[in-house]
Amino acid sequence: MWTTAETVTTPLPRDRVWEAVRDLHTGALTYPGADGFELHGPFAVGTELTVTPEGQEPIRSTIAVVEPERTYADVTEFGDVRLTFRYDLEDDPADDSAGEPAGTVVRYSLTIDGPGADAVGPELGPQISADFPESLAVLLAEAERRAGRSRLDA
Repeated sequence: MWTTAETVTTPLPRDRVWEAVRDLHTGALTYPGADGFELHGPFAVGTELTVTPEGQEPIRSTIAVVEPERTYADVTEFGDVRLTFRYDLEDDPADDSAGEPAGTVVRYSLTIDGPGADAVGPELGPQISADFPESLAVLLAEAERRAGRSRLDA
């Protein structure tokens, strides 16, 4: 098995981060540099989706975990390896002055497992995850932009 993760904290509440993660993976949110997603059914465990990384051929994945405002994961199988992409959202343990969470801790991870993982993971994993810091930063910036827009609409 091979794994890596990028963890960041944002001042946004979990529901706002979740909306961006959900909307990205349903195809409702797109922005330059983001993978394209096309659902083939409901946003639920077991639903297949087509993922098109920018400049690459589409691949098929399956939603493995949907726990609203907590966790999203999808799985892609290539031969004898399985790639699991996962977002975990937790309240920032640092409280603000009102006793509420100060934001959200976001962990974006990739796990490569299966019989061939030890052979291909150390080479493939870093190639796939090299853009995790940038991808997560752009996703959260988009979530912040959307949250600001909805405050203006209120």
